[in-house]
This record gives sequence, structure tokens and C-alpha cells, in this order.
Amino acid sequence: MPDADGVRVQDLSRYANPKGLRGRSALFVQLWWIVEALLVRPTPQILFAWRRFVLRLFGAKIGPGVLIRPSVRIVYPWKVSIGANSWIGDDVHLYSLGEIDIGHDVVVSQGTYLCTGSHDHRAPDFPIFVRPIVIEPEAWVAAQCFIAPGVRIGRGAVVQARAVVMRDVSAGTIVGGHPAAVIGSRPM
Repeated sequence: MPDADGVRVQDLSRYANPKGLRGRSALFVQLWWIVEALLVRPTPQILFAWRRFVLRLFGAKIGPGVLIRPSVRIVYPWKVSIGANSWIGDDVHLYSLGEIDIGHDVVVSQGTYLCTGSHDHRAPDFPIFVRPIVIEPEAWVAAQCFIAPGVRIGRGAVVQARAVVMRDVSAGTIVGGHPAAVIGSRPM
């Protein structure tokens, strides 16, 4: 609804996805979502190799020994890279509108949300933007964290449970809180 000056703060009728946002055709995206719903999410916990196989079929770069729980949600697997021996916990959501690069030996614990996209609230057409997320090797993102678009989590860093990470985290640093703040360091 327009304000007193007749100006709208937000007009979603003007919104449009940027060309190429998905990185694949709409048909391919729908195929992935069907396969994920029918052949990935309902699988038994122990079928890690099967989930790695299916994700690779859809373009994900998944290293050996990666453990991905069946309840993990991945929007666009062709924009996801996960290094060897990393663990992706139950109910993790990889909102991969942009690239998500997870290094080797990383733990992303249950309920965490890695969000590579958001909207510019200052523009009436509410345009979407994407920024990559990088989690360097040997980092641990504990349960129910939110990682914002464009964030880099350094090697060996620890993000404590339920932290909201809006800025980069340096290597070996321990952060926690909302918004996340430095609370210590990890022996490196």
C-alpha cells in the first residue's frame, strides 16, 4: 500500500528472478526437487554412498567419505562443493542460490542454515542477490546456526550453537551469539 506520498516501500509485482539465477533449466531444477523428495530424503541413515552418488549426478562436487544425513536440504546441488570426510548433519539447509564451498573435515551440525541469497529491502522491487559461502577445512559450525550470504569461515574456526554469523570468521577463532562475536580461539 502506498504511503502518504503515494510511494510504495515494497512492490512485489515488480520482482523478477535474475536471468540464470538457478544455473540450470527450470525443468532440471524440478527434476532435482523430485529426486531429492523421493530418492534422497526418505533413505535410511546408513546410505551415505547413495546420497553422495545422487548429488554427484546432479553436479555437486562431493569428496570421499562425506557423510550427508537424509534430512539435509540442498536447493541447487550443482552449486555445492563438499571436501573429503566432512559431515553434514540432520536438518541442515544449504540454500545454494550462490556457491557453497565446504572444505575437508568440516562439521556442519544439525539444523544449521547456510543462506547464500537475500533481498535488497531498500529497493521497491525487492531484488534478490547472491553471495557465496566458504567454510574452510577443519571448521565446526555447531547446531542451529545461521550463516549469512558472503560469509567465509576460516580454517579450524568454531561457530557455537545457535550463532548468527553475518561477517567472516578468522581461522582458529571461536564465535558465538547473535550476532556472532569472538569469544576465544582454538589451538591450531
